[in-house]
Amino acid sequence: MNNRLTYSILGAMVLGVIVGYACHVGAADAQSAQATADYFSIVTEIFLRLIKMIIAPLVFSTLVSGLAGMDSITAAGRIGARTIGWFLCASLISLGLGLTLANVLQPGAGLHLVAAAGEPVGGLESGKLTVRNILTHAVPTSLLDAMAHNNILQILTFSIFFGVALSTLKSDPRVKAVVDAIDGTVPVMLRLTDYVMWVAPLGVFGALASVVTVRGLGVLVTYGKLIGSFYLGLALLWAILIGIGYAFLGKRVGALLKAVREPALLAFSTASSEAAYPRLTERLVAFGVDKKVVGFTLPLGYAFNLDGSMMYQSFAAIFIAQAFGVEMPLSQQVALLLVLMLSSKGIAGVPRAAVVVVAAVAPMFDLPVAGVALILAIDQVLDMGRTVTNVIGNSVATAVIAKWESARAATRCLEGIDPTSTPT
Repeated sequence: MNNRLTYSILGAMVLGVIVGYACHVGAADAQSAQATADYFSIVTEIFLRLIKMIIAPLVFSTLVSGLAGMDSITAAGRIGARTIGWFLCASLISLGLGLTLANVLQPGAGLHLVAAAGEPVGGLESGKLTVRNILTHAVPTSLLDAMAHNNILQILTFSIFFGVALSTLKSDPRVKAVVDAIDGTVPVMLRLTDYVMWVAPLGVFGALASVVTVRGLGVLVTYGKLIGSFYLGLALLWAILIGIGYAFLGKRVGALLKAVREPALLAFSTASSEAAYPRLTERLVAFGVDKKVVGFTLPLGYAFNLDGSMMYQSFAAIFIAQAFGVEMPLSQQVALLLVLMLSSKGIAGVPRAAVVVVAAVAPMFDLPVAGVALILAIDQVLDMGRTVTNVIGNSVATAVIAKWESARAATRCLEGIDPTSTPT
């Protein structure tokens, strides 16, 4: 199914370029070219509306279900604290690197695209990005209003409170029905997301046909620049991850990379982290990582530690801003980075989650959501790179956490303490 969708998107991309170029050559003037492009953009607009339609219930159901499923709020304990700490640091590095490279390399500069008139935005008021406004904006006055406007930050705030409350009360038979209902909503929303993504080829065709009709084939140079810039960023991120791994694992980091080579290649070829998960688990255990650490850390990593996806999100958001000429001062970019980090934790593991996160966050910063369709045309190429990076990042994190735990157990054994006991 994933391969069929990939081929459909690639076919739509090629067809969009051909049709768009034919219309560009045949247009009498710039005005008639724009009028033709407006017709192509209708299918793109429909696709974007479908994306917006699923964002609020998707974020709410997945995040609340995850929180309600925890045994207790402090169940993760020592390993959980170290794991989350590692993931947060890795997320900030990935997002920060994407933000920096997008500003330095300027992959979207020169496109000079124009957003559709009256495109709704749901973000912070421009020029009023203060700590007070950010904090107060994050708290909803009404859940229905937050969902109606796809206010991702407010939905996240409510979902966290609601999920924690469910987790503490789920032993109550009356509350269990609520938990079951939300758990049942998650697979429905994931299936609905699959259905929406099947419309993606139409959105890609419309977006490319529209922009090529107006701009000609010169726009393809920008795509090449975007792909090259992004993969340069991934290479730097790999160097950072391997360097950090070497600091903790020494020369064994090379053996680790060799051990996970097969699942990494599987992730790259299928652009699916989930496809590589079973084999990755086996290879990490074979490498010598404690099975309990793998069983705890790796699933958590799939939800919270998608390094490649993180870098993509900040990179894509800045690309959209550059393509549409939206000025984003440093303070606004820092706020964007923090919102992306929070938002991505809510819907990680969702099909095309990185694209959905960008689409959800874009309106908050007055970024045209139409830019998402533009990027989606080459998303498969970008997705392959970010997916294999997710696998490498989680492999290094799991191995390091396991080493910390084995070092702690060895120390407690030398002190004559049962390593499995809880310290008082």
